[in-house]
Amino acid sequence: MIKTQVQLPDELYHTAKAIAEQREWSLAEVVRRGIEHMALAYPVRPASKAWQLPMLKEGQFRPDFDQIDFKALAESDELRESE
Repeated sequence: MIKTQVQLPDELYHTAKAIAEQREWSLAEVVRRGIEHMALAYPVRPASKAWQLPMLKEGQFRPDFDQIDFKALAESDELRESE
């Protein structure tokens, strides 16, 4: 068995603890059963084929696309939004 850590929102944690107390289970058992339920509801399907980047058609981007200073554009957008 693998030991792991998870972060839960406070409300979800308290709900899970209440379920565990009512059923006389450990919190770990509630988590395991929850994951088992999700695995049945959303079975992992094998990938149909390996994912690849889509091929881009020539001319879809500006000729100087690789020269654009995106950081400066983002900073100018942030300045405009803060005004």
